[in-house]
Amino acid sequence: MTHGTHNALEDPRNKNVLIYINGELKPREEAKISVFDSGYLVGDGVWEALRLHDGVLVFLDEHLDRLWTGAATIGLDIGMSREELTDKIWITLEANDMHNHVHVRVMLTRGIKKTPSQDPRLTISGPNLVIVAEHKKADPESRKRGVTLFTSTIRRGSPDYLDPRLNCHSKLHEVQALIQALEAGADEALMLDINGFVSTCNATNFFMVNDEEVQTSTGQYCMNGITRGKIIEVCEEAGIPCHQKNFSLFDVYGADEAFVTGSFGGVTPVTKVDGRTISRSVPGPVTQKVHELYTEAIRKAVQKGDN
Repeated sequence: MTHGTHNALEDPRNKNVLIYINGELKPREEAKISVFDSGYLVGDGVWEALRLHDGVLVFLDEHLDRLWTGAATIGLDIGMSREELTDKIWITLEANDMHNHVHVRVMLTRGIKKTPSQDPRLTISGPNLVIVAEHKKADPESRKRGVTLFTSTIRRGSPDYLDPRLNCHSKLHEVQALIQALEAGADEALMLDINGFVSTCNATNFFMVNDEEVQTSTGQYCMNGITRGKIIEVCEEAGIPCHQKNFSLFDVYGADEAFVTGSFGGVTPVTKVDGRTISRSVPGPVTQKVHELYTEAIRKAVQKGDN
């Protein structure tokens, strides 16, 4: 049975959701895009995943910042303002009568190609925008059980060929790493950077706890997750030491606790890394405190409700 940080409770409403595609809302079974789309052909595009809590798209500005930065990095003209894109997200949510526990994925590709090719000059349409909103509540079993990790031989790359901070459509490195972890009997993959230090997981950011101090990677070789940033922020506000630093598997194997973070699953405890037990208490006391602080940050964002 599938288990991991992206486990969601089944929701029959998702069978009938409407998908936004370039200004049109299509039933799930009719939501299609051309095989000549740049994203399908060569992974040429960027995306974001957001959460709707109690009618508020939490941390929206941070997600839009990352999307616009990613588009600028690959030379993609989004073709609309942040406000216009936000309006399209709300059109999708309102068409689906969505208010809470919703996961929104916004995908932008360079557009349709006249023929299969990497060359952006062969793009014959404007960018393609797809918005998929689903009723998705994280399965509490994931937090209750925790997840196990396996260290992949696939490294997070150097920024001089594909910056690991870029949230692009090409996720093949991460897929390869996850396949290794699954074949090893783990739930998800832990990935090292080019220098052998711990960087991130295949789809979440990694944290460990030693002597009640939280540690995570420098951020140079990992997706700079919005949730990751919020965890660092709430720890600092609460007086919990949180260090962004280089550390190796030597440090991880001896950690008191570990957890991973992501927009969907929030804070999920890690029980084992490479077969070594990290914590028998799930969640550990510091992990539980961090989870509570992050939950409170979401509550404050909802209360502020500025989108």
